[in-house]
Amino acid sequence: MTAPGHTHVQNSIAGLVDLALSSPTFTDLIDRAQARPDTLAMVGPAGVRLFVAAALARTGPLLVVTATGREADDLTAELKAVFGEAVTLFPSWETLPHERLSPGVETVGARMMVLRRLAHPDDEHLGPPLQVVVTTTRSLLQPMAPALGDLEPVTLTVGVEADFDATIARLVELAYTRVDMVAKRGEFAVRGGILDVFAPTAEHPVRVEFWGDEVSEMRMFSVADQRSITEIEVSHLVAVPCREILLTEAVKERARQLVDAQPQTDNTVAGSIGDMLAKLSEGIPADGMEALLPVLQPDELTLLTSHLPKGTPVLVCDPEKVRSRAADLIRTGREFLEASWSVAAIGGAAPVDVEALGGSGFRELDEVRAAAEHWWTLSQLNDESAVELDVRPAPSARTQHAVEEIFAMLRAHVLTGGFAAVVTPGAGTAHRVVEQLGESDTPATILEPGAQPAAGVVGVLKGPLHDGLVVPGANLVIITETDLTGNRVAATDGKRLAAKRRNVVDPLALAAGDLVVHDQHGIGKFVEMTERVIGGARREYLVLEYASAKRGGGTDKLYVPMDSLDQLSRYVGGQAPTLSRLGGSDWTNTKTKARKAVREIAGELVSLYAKRQAAPGHAFGPDTPWQAEMEDAFGFTETMDQMTAIAEVKADMEKPVPMDRVICGDVGYGKTEIAVRAAFKAVQDGKQVAVLVPTTLLADQHLQTFTARTAGFPVTVKGLSRFTDPADSKATLEGMADGSVDIVIGTHRLLQTAVRWKDLGLVIVDEEQRFGVEHKEHIKSLRTHVDVLTMSATPIPRTLEMSLAGIREMSTILTPPEERFPVLTYVGPHDDKQVAAALRRELLRDGQAFYIHNRVKSIDQAAARVQAMVPEARVVVAHGQMPEEALEKTVEGFWNRDFDILVCTTIVETGLDISNANTLIVERADTFGLSQLHQLRGRVGRSRERGYAYFLYPPENPLTETAHDRLATIAQ
Repeated sequence: MTAPGHTHVQNSIAGLVDLALSSPTFTDLIDRAQARPDTLAMVGPAGVRLFVAAALARTGPLLVVTATGREADDLTAELKAVFGEAVTLFPSWETLPHERLSPGVETVGARMMVLRRLAHPDDEHLGPPLQVVVTTTRSLLQPMAPALGDLEPVTLTVGVEADFDATIARLVELAYTRVDMVAKRGEFAVRGGILDVFAPTAEHPVRVEFWGDEVSEMRMFSVADQRSITEIEVSHLVAVPCREILLTEAVKERARQLVDAQPQTDNTVAGSIGDMLAKLSEGIPADGMEALLPVLQPDELTLLTSHLPKGTPVLVCDPEKVRSRAADLIRTGREFLEASWSVAAIGGAAPVDVEALGGSGFRELDEVRAAAEHWWTLSQLNDESAVELDVRPAPSARTQHAVEEIFAMLRAHVLTGGFAAVVTPGAGTAHRVVEQLGESDTPATILEPGAQPAAGVVGVLKGPLHDGLVVPGANLVIITETDLTGNRVAATDGKRLAAKRRNVVDPLALAAGDLVVHDQHGIGKFVEMTERVIGGARREYLVLEYASAKRGGGTDKLYVPMDSLDQLSRYVGGQAPTLSRLGGSDWTNTKTKARKAVREIAGELVSLYAKRQAAPGHAFGPDTPWQAEMEDAFGFTETMDQMTAIAEVKADMEKPVPMDRVICGDVGYGKTEIAVRAAFKAVQDGKQVAVLVPTTLLADQHLQTFTARTAGFPVTVKGLSRFTDPADSKATLEGMADGSVDIVIGTHRLLQTAVRWKDLGLVIVDEEQRFGVEHKEHIKSLRTHVDVLTMSATPIPRTLEMSLAGIREMSTILTPPEERFPVLTYVGPHDDKQVAAALRRELLRDGQAFYIHNRVKSIDQAAARVQAMVPEARVVVAHGQMPEEALEKTVEGFWNRDFDILVCTTIVETGLDISNANTLIVERADTFGLSQLHQLRGRVGRSRERGYAYFLYPPENPLTETAHDRLATIAQ
């Protein structure tokens, strides 16, 4: 970290923060902090956190502690906009110490990089010396192995010598996994003198070319297609460890001693402590091995505070919440200790003393406080002994202030010579705010990054600030987009990397016997990869097996060169097909029959679509500047498939014939954003938009999304379903008829004859396959005169056939956003203690959980059991035999966070998107099919929180071979 003194970094809101800190309330605080008191208590609203942390950081290095991970993420983003890379987040594990699950490689990598930077502040390759470290209660209390910051990473630089073999050996020591093709963080691959490494802290993997033992070239490449990313120059690689406990010779020897100490333990019982120790003794990593740290490295464990420069103060935000969170962590950690290891020891004495594993896995808060030299707190609750900061929250839509009131206040403030700023997350929104302020006769201008607002003019700038603040001592008012819209924008790094396309054949992922389809030759069976020398050139080939062209002649083989893989795709049909014959007419006949079948089902539909093509439609104009602004505010980087689909939709809308396009892609692949952009484009042309969804829950979800994405623009979005208040429904219907409502999101109520539109221009249909026949016919009739955009994860066969026949256009989104945090999956015997601990761990982070019990007859008893396990939770039941209205209300209540745990059947398998529910517990997982298990797991891990899936089976029932294989597959 830096020595005392402020390093002024010209980042986006640095100037704004400097202006606020000129206030006497902050200059006095800086003077107090420089005296380095043991304790310092402060009181102020939530929005003052950034400014207090920035003020205290001027006096020297600082550790800031928040109660939750979300708060830490947000505060880190804000502080980085002031101090740049001199600020970092020290994240907590997604798992609890005794949860039998290892933390994700990205999380471990981020932690190891912070510890390395703290231990070696002068290493220029790691970034500038750290000024502020932000962390959570969990990370503050969790002990770590000593000297982690001194573990030497793999460091490579272009033009500098490095022993090739030693580098590979060191990557293995640092817990990297060697693979044939790099796809995930923590992996590396070797091909000749080329080394591919995906460091856990990197945005993209790096390809390193060696010339002997010298690094001759280095470049980033894409996981999606393995091609180099030429736009990003790279000359240096730092690959930190992927685990916090490495399998050194000392650790392996200690594991052997623990196993040998109690030979009667059955070390062959899968999942037992003995089994885990036996693997570790052989150098084989085991999931959850981090929990054995206290006995494998019995040296004194360390806390984060001991890795900081001596005398670093600890600033605790909301100390009351932190203390409560600490107590919950210790209790839940103790439950996992008892559930995981006590169960694991059944059948024989545990080879270690369970208590020696460190109790809950966390230190007491008072113990950590005693070890810290300076313990400073910032609370929102009044305390007579605390320093009360002279600031107050800014007026906000969340406190019932209208935007017009906020703008009027800003106008009055700047016209009297005051300073004012509006901070928005996107540049497009910033320009729109300047326009709106201008329309209200308020002087406003766009601020350059790092600049201070001038007196008498509202400065509008892009930045990550969440809560507005009034600082009287600096005559400053700060308003955020959250204050204007009432919607809090989550901190995001805006980066999503594309994973591999699902249908493209990855030769390294093929197993013998897998079916593939060749464009010219049809369906064949993969045999192997091989090398052949032809014409003096050595090339790699895929060997495919086909039915023999001669009757009774066995099989024929086709050799496909690796540079012709674009002609291959995976077979995705239903039943097992017969293999095509090489050189015969089988495949041609098959395709001909398919085309004929598609033509036959068209019939009157072709006539309908001919009418549509002949009918005069509305040709929408090109994108407006507002369209670009709205799209710029999207919080993520679009995948290539998304960009292609958006372009295709816009091109269709700009044609003079009605659009009829299907967007096909899995849940979470970004279909809704395409719909939002299409709807906004339609509204820009003065047209109205109907968004048709099959359930009230989806209607509410889309209403929230569309409202948030169009906030700040003159677009009126309303909802219409059977649960909408009658007065609101009446007002919405009137608005649809007179044109004052632009976008209406609703269920089949939108199809009723009483509904009148002033100028409907676009209909968006989500999940078309879930509507009834009558509703589908009504939707079909719309297609002759308005643009129709259909979205579906699994299009109905007729829709699919019509798109294949060219009757309806289809855009497919095959590239998912990168799974930054893959779902952590646990497969094991059912144990109530572990279930209770897993549910409590989810409640600890203010999340929700699905509990799958797939028998309606006994589901109420299962819910009662869950309620008894976790009495503080709000438990509700849902299943398919409930009345439809009751089911929808229950699920909607869960989505609205009225309940914590949904005990349900497999009705959650598809179509449910509840981002706050990130723990899934499945009873009797041995009775489910593999596709069901995959679908269920897809319900969690859909937000920035790590998802957990527990697939449990009765400990007393032996697994069938099929069930064992399914569970083993889902666990991988």
